Amino acid sequence: MHVLMQGCACTDDKLCVYCCKAVHHCLPLQPLNWGHSGLQFLASPLSGRNSDQQGGALDQPRMAEENDTSHCKNGNENGKSNNGNEIEDNESEITNIDQESEREGENTYSSVEMKHKRKKALLEFRCRVENAILGNYLLGKPPKNLSPFKIKRAREQLRDITLWGVPLLPSKGHEGTDIVLLKFLKAKDFKVHEAFGMLWKTLKWRREYKTEGILDEKLDSDLENLVCLVSRDKEGHPLCFLNYGPFKDKELYKKVFGSGEKCDKFLRWKVQNMEKVIKKLRFKSGGVNSIVQIIDLKNSPGPAMKELHSVSKKFMLLLQDYYPELIHKIIVINVPLWYYASHVLLLRVINQRTKRKFVFARPSKATKTLLKIIAPENLPVEYGGLMRENDDDFTSADNASEHTIRANSAAHIEFPVTEAGVTMVWDLTVVGWDVSYKEEFIPDDEGSYKILLQNQKIMGECVRNSFYISEPGRIVLTIDNGTLKKKRVLYRSKGKPTVPVYIFLK
Repeated sequence: MHVLMQGCACTDDKLCVYCCKAVHHCLPLQPLNWGHSGLQFLASPLSGRNSDQQGGALDQPRMAEENDTSHCKNGNENGKSNNGNEIEDNESEITNIDQESEREGENTYSSVEMKHKRKKALLEFRCRVENAILGNYLLGKPPKNLSPFKIKRAREQLRDITLWGVPLLPSKGHEGTDIVLLKFLKAKDFKVHEAFGMLWKTLKWRREYKTEGILDEKLDSDLENLVCLVSRDKEGHPLCFLNYGPFKDKELYKKVFGSGEKCDKFLRWKVQNMEKVIKKLRFKSGGVNSIVQIIDLKNSPGPAMKELHSVSKKFMLLLQDYYPELIHKIIVINVPLWYYASHVLLLRVINQRTKRKFVFARPSKATKTLLKIIAPENLPVEYGGLMRENDDDFTSADNASEHTIRANSAAHIEFPVTEAGVTMVWDLTVVGWDVSYKEEFIPDDEGSYKILLQNQKIMGECVRNSFYISEPGRIVLTIDNGTLKKKRVLYRSKGKPTVPVYIFLK
């Protein structure tokens, strides 16, 4: 008897979840019984094993470790599959097993590049999870005093269990199941027993913390301005911006962290935001399944905010223990010197895998660091990008151009307009600022006058401006870099047909 799942290229398109081979290659199994430890199996006489040799329910995945030759001998007398190929060829049909990442789980490896040990670990992990769900003990053994009806109902409910919106039962054939299981394996260096324990603890914590309904909770409205969840990086990772600057207000800080209960509420608010970002992930082949968190310490209260540090430490441990491999990077920007000392204390309680996810940037390097991973049209203006909230002029699809200005030199950027009756709109930002800036409109007609639109001695923020074109000409932006360092200029423009107001008045 086999528990089947989708995914094989054989005639009935099925795989056995215990060995993930085509059914006609599997070691034939006969059901033994249902016990508190889950569904147990006896091998058929062909295997020469008995139930004692097989072990308990948690040992069942060991069957996945049988080599291909034994499968071949026991499953087919000729040692071949139906199409005449060796059994090793069927491994290429296991589509999700061969997904491994060069960037913390995003790129896909081929079956040749995936190490056999990691393949085997995923196969064994799938078996353990399947057995635990079908055996009704994934969330712990059910009470002995339950009626048969309630036990049956609990077993049916457990078969539909999901994590982050992905079914955990491998035999359902969901393409995201292996991706989720791989995250636990990676977090535990592909040690199946530890990964299974981590999964069990995660499900137990989510049930106790009531995360399933956390998105419907209305937590402190004063915290809405602290978080921004509106864009993605160049690789498609959702971005979570968290700004601690408002906590410089002592009244707000006391209101949020004034007691232990309030600190717990702030921690729950952070978990709620994590769950919101997870909704944006795509657990499928080729999908982005991790996020980038950006923490802004500009104008933060300083080393005196002990309560904030304590909650942040607790949250980091929650991410490490119950959200494995869901964080791609943690970028801390506008880092003051005092923060490095407090971060040393955090490093003592997190593992090496989590430590490698941190990136730090001093105030002078914040924009440059963010632009390495985020396109300027997806980076908010307060961080040196071009993205504005509720923008009616530009979208993230309006890509920005880039120009480099050498030290002690000037550059001219022109937007030619060949037709009258349009309004030109443009965005411009300079990485590092500290430049002089001028805007003017120059008509094509030599008899017309130039129009000076803006003249700034020192440019210190992103510029957005517009001008109605009444005759053909060009908008000229002049940036003068008087420093000893080269500067990056990011800009974009768009022409919008416009009807002048005086026509409506007529």
